[in-house]
Amino acid sequence: MYTFQFEQERGHAASGVECYIRQYGLSEQEVYKEFHMQVVNAWKDINEEFLKPTAVPMPLLERILNLSRVMDVIYKEEDEYTHVGEVMKNNIASLFIDSVPI
Repeated sequence: MYTFQFEQERGHAASGVECYIRQYGLSEQEVYKEFHMQVVNAWKDINEEFLKPTAVPMPLLERILNLSRVMDVIYKEEDEYTHVGEVMKNNIASLFIDSVPI
């Protein structure tokens, strides 16, 4: 969502935001709100399903869940992957430099 303006400036193909605006006739802010609610609901589903017994080994599920968590941190407020800001620098520093001893 937060790369929408950047993608428009670079002339990339239609983004999810642009497609949603055209399909449902919503404003950009309304689409952001809708996408945010979809993310919230998806996290609820992920957490609920993670607690259920399954034949899939737990270490594999944990890796998938952790990848989702990382993506959430990177893209939650803005595109911290493309435009690394102070928030991401602080997150990385807290993991590798200022880590809590166990």
